[in-house]
Amino acid sequence: MNLSRTNVALQFRTAAAVVVALSWASIASAQPSAPLSVPPPSAVMQIPILKEVGLDQKLDAQVPLDLKFSDEQGREVTLGSLFGHRPVVLALVYYECPMLCTEVLNGLVSALQTIAFNAGNEFDIVAVSFDPGETPALAAQKKALYVKRYGRPGAETGMHFLTGREDAIHALTSAVGFRYQYDPSTDQFAHTAVLTVLTPAGHVSRYLYGIEYQPRNLRLALVEAADGKIGTAVDKALLYCYHYDPETGKYGLAIMNLVRLGGIMTVAAAVSFIVLNLRRQPQARAVVRTATDKR
Repeated sequence: MNLSRTNVALQFRTAAAVVVALSWASIASAQPSAPLSVPPPSAVMQIPILKEVGLDQKLDAQVPLDLKFSDEQGREVTLGSLFGHRPVVLALVYYECPMLCTEVLNGLVSALQTIAFNAGNEFDIVAVSFDPGETPALAAQKKALYVKRYGRPGAETGMHFLTGREDAIHALTSAVGFRYQYDPSTDQFAHTAVLTVLTPAGHVSRYLYGIEYQPRNLRLALVEAADGKIGTAVDKALLYCYHYDPETGKYGLAIMNLVRLGGIMTVAAAVSFIVLNLRRQPQARAVVRTATDKR
């Protein structure tokens, strides 16, 4: 009996030592590296008009839901009528843009084609022209093009292409921190390429930069904006393992969360090992007694 207790105590001490050693190793490997150096401003930023162009991140800011716009059929709609049920991907573009805006919309639809969520079901797309001179007819042409390109049934109910007056446009772009400038010498707008993901209540949740969007980043942004009400258990687990980096507009590995998860799994494995051995010991003693009795 004393020998059995000694074995149990030895197993506990061994398991505890393993847990401590693995925990320290995990924490040591997760120490942050030296700060990244910030590159000097690009030469293109020296162009005067571009100094006024960019994005001022306003995470969790509320967009004004009482703003009035015209939809692609020329009907007046309030911004709030497009919110309330699902997260919204807001694309600030202008429909006659010769290059960048088209690439933003192309990149959005291309990424959406690779994920299972459907526009009009799990989320909505709201494209708003920041050119007050554009018309609902232009918006209708753009919508028809991207509904066809997206190619999923019911997409027309989840895609909204709006135009509006300058005051409404300015109020919306200011709310999300989107800065753009009109260049009269080229009759074009200088602007950045970004998508803004908003909650169903109209709060800024995430920004995604560029013209190509990783499906994982877009999917996680939608799941997070919906407060986990869409997506699978795997999506929720990924949100634990990945964190949003506002500087890059992407999701990266959350090292410390992985360390904690690894520690929990290590402890669980150690406890399982001890319990299993404790259950086996009475069986082993019974076998020994049986063999002894037979002798």
